[in-house]
Amino acid sequence: MLIAADKFKGSLTAVQVAERVMAGLRRVVPDVEVEALPVADGGDGTVDAAVAAGFERREVRVAGPLGDELTAAFALRGGTAVVEMAEASGLQRLPAGVFAPLTSSTYGSGELLRAALDAGARTIVFGVGGSATTDGGAGMLSALGARFMDAEGEPVAPGGAALSDVATADLSGLDPRLSSVDFVLASDVDNPLTGPKGAPAVYGPQKGASPDDVEILDAALGHFAAVLEKSIGSRATEYAAAPGAGAAGGIGYGALVLGARFRPGIEVMLDVLGFAPALERATLVITGEGSLDEQTLHGKAPAGVAAAARAAGKEVVAVCGRLALRPEALGRAGIRRAYPLTEVEPDIARCISDAGPILETVAQNIARDFLT
Repeated sequence: MLIAADKFKGSLTAVQVAERVMAGLRRVVPDVEVEALPVADGGDGTVDAAVAAGFERREVRVAGPLGDELTAAFALRGGTAVVEMAEASGLQRLPAGVFAPLTSSTYGSGELLRAALDAGARTIVFGVGGSATTDGGAGMLSALGARFMDAEGEPVAPGGAALSDVATADLSGLDPRLSSVDFVLASDVDNPLTGPKGAPAVYGPQKGASPDDVEILDAALGHFAAVLEKSIGSRATEYAAAPGAGAAGGIGYGALVLGARFRPGIEVMLDVLGFAPALERATLVITGEGSLDEQTLHGKAPAGVAAAARAAGKEVVAVCGRLALRPEALGRAGIRRAYPLTEVEPDIARCISDAGPILETVAQNIARDFLT
């Protein structure tokens, strides 16, 4: 049996989900053979999933989204680094109740990438999601050697709003090591940089952006791409319209400018984590995440796990905090049955606060249904 579930956001990490499911299964069948492979789709929790799969955790001091110094981590194994932008520039890095949609920066994410290069990485999997930022990756590019100047020749201020002041972009100082690494942009969203489906319009409100802020940011990012076109040619405009450019406040755009290739986050992470050999050994796969809903079906971890398992002829069930998908939708995704915490405890507040013990009870039900 293989447990390959994502985190229950706000309640349990992916590692804790696996531990609780394993404990519940073994209460019913003590000698059951279980393998745990916590998964992530590129968003927050990606480094933890890599470390659980045997990568080494490396810590470095970087700038947070507001410029304050903090400790962030990336994962390294051999020549492969897994870098999670949320470690440096995520919403989780903002003080409680504080949002800074116009001024937060991805500079620290660039510092994390530089640290991975310093550690000898030849392949960098750059997981993006959960960002506090909407700066098009300008901060990240700056940390890697790019220069963005205003009309007076002064560096522009951090954050997305200030991009409207960019008059010239100089990428000649970018870290030359970037040209010799395999740089993979791993994301579960395929939005373009700007427009009605772009980063500011779709994700800005989650970061505290008002309707006026969204307009400011959308215009600033459009201007930023236009200025970059003068520096790197038509590629700048092509990248802005490419899938994944709008990921994590447009840091996807900055990554594409650096030469990254976009891949769905869960596909990349399953490869990196060694999912295929673990799947071969399994008879039943348990996946899941906090909420199984329509978003799950569009590139989230459980959908990726279920698709791979179905292709290998393996049966899949899912655990979740809440279930908002009908059985037929689950079936189309390759999930035979879902087990929500709310089946055991109808009180959602308790499901969040006591997710661990309730999940163990859910896992006992799975064991009774499939192992006895």
